[in-house]
Amino acid sequence: MRTRLLSLLLLLGLATATHAQQTANKPERVKWFQDLGFGMFIHWNVDVSLGTVISHSLAGASDDYVNRYMKELPTFFNPKKFDPDEWATMARLAGMKYVVFTTKHHAGFCMFDTKTTTFNVMNTPFKRDVTKEIIDAFRKQGIAIGLYFSPEDFLFFHQNNIPLGRLQDKRQFPVNNPKLMEYDKAQIKELLTNYGKIDIMFFDGPGDGLREYAWSLQPELVITRDAMNTPEQNIPDKASPRPWEACYTMGTDWQYKPTNDPHKSGTEIINMLIEIRAKGGNFLLNVGPKPNGEIQIEQEALLREIALWNFANGESIYAVKPLPIIRDKDIWFTQSNDEKAIYAFITKKRDDEWKYGQRREFLFPMIEGTAATKVEVLGYGSELVEYVNNFDASIRSAPTPLGLAVSAVNGQRFYTNRTWPNAVVLKISNAKFKAAEEKKTSKSGIDGAQ
Repeated sequence: MRTRLLSLLLLLGLATATHAQQTANKPERVKWFQDLGFGMFIHWNVDVSLGTVISHSLAGASDDYVNRYMKELPTFFNPKKFDPDEWATMARLAGMKYVVFTTKHHAGFCMFDTKTTTFNVMNTPFKRDVTKEIIDAFRKQGIAIGLYFSPEDFLFFHQNNIPLGRLQDKRQFPVNNPKLMEYDKAQIKELLTNYGKIDIMFFDGPGDGLREYAWSLQPELVITRDAMNTPEQNIPDKASPRPWEACYTMGTDWQYKPTNDPHKSGTEIINMLIEIRAKGGNFLLNVGPKPNGEIQIEQEALLREIALWNFANGESIYAVKPLPIIRDKDIWFTQSNDEKAIYAFITKKRDDEWKYGQRREFLFPMIEGTAATKVEVLGYGSELVEYVNNFDASIRSAPTPLGLAVSAVNGQRFYTNRTWPNAVVLKISNAKFKAAEEKKTSKSGIDGAQ
């Protein structure tokens, strides 16, 4: 009897340990996420046909607007040029290692096959599980899968006489609303059981009770927003404690905006990627597909410019960490995780700042070199400049009391006119990065010195 009792207690103990609630991302998965560095955000919702701000036009809208939104807009969703393989190929070419897709935005429209509501993509003329097709396409390209999910649901609010808005009424929080909690959990269960392993979850709203439920279904899941700092359209002034992720649009809006939408330049986006990685963050860059399913030409062009830069310089972006000094004027720094390489990003304020075939000298006071120090220009062999005979394109470097001195030629010819406005990256091996010494000064108190 005693033996049976002990066995029963042991089994109960094991069961309790097995079902201990997970309350945070696993550290090894956070490290994995940080090394990905660069991802594609995709905002696409039933209101894309109007070219309006995604979901938010419902906040404070009239009953007529809300009812027509819910009933009429699904009848227009029919993206005949939707090709997720093209999206995924473009993302991989641009160097994006993960994707985050809006499975359900605040409006409550589900871009996946759900049994919880008829307000979903299967009840449109398209009648296809968009989420499944996107997951399958990006998986084929080796890209980690992330799902955006809004705990706040304007359709649910409308059906339950709750004001349509965000974080303004306690009933809008699942933790305060058992019916909403049950509804959200049912949808999260579908997403985390019907589509295989999901790598990343982006809870855009109050996630208390939901993130723990998500981890119970997939413990390896990395939850970004709601479990880490994810600033929108903003980069912190200084390196922030890791992990963190900056979320940016290419233009002025998240979803497709057909009018009045000036886009950032490729150079601006590339420089943002450099700054975010130098500060230890991930960069989640958004695309907003058109109503017909195509990525608009302006955004495709930007992705291809990023792809070209990343093709030459990608190793400086992934599996890197911030250094004690992240910047010296217009030069940013990262370091490989194994500390074998330091990367110096030479950004340009003007297209002609470091011309093709031009030699420039640099002094890095914070880098301590040796006779074994090696410096390379990523993507360039430093052997010749096209069409120029007897030209010395070699890299010279030397340790000095003032820091590492480097002389290098820019020989990257990416455009026919030999003008490339984007950063050139120096890879520095067999060198140490030293933190700046803070020298304390004092001022004389003698009369006349004040």
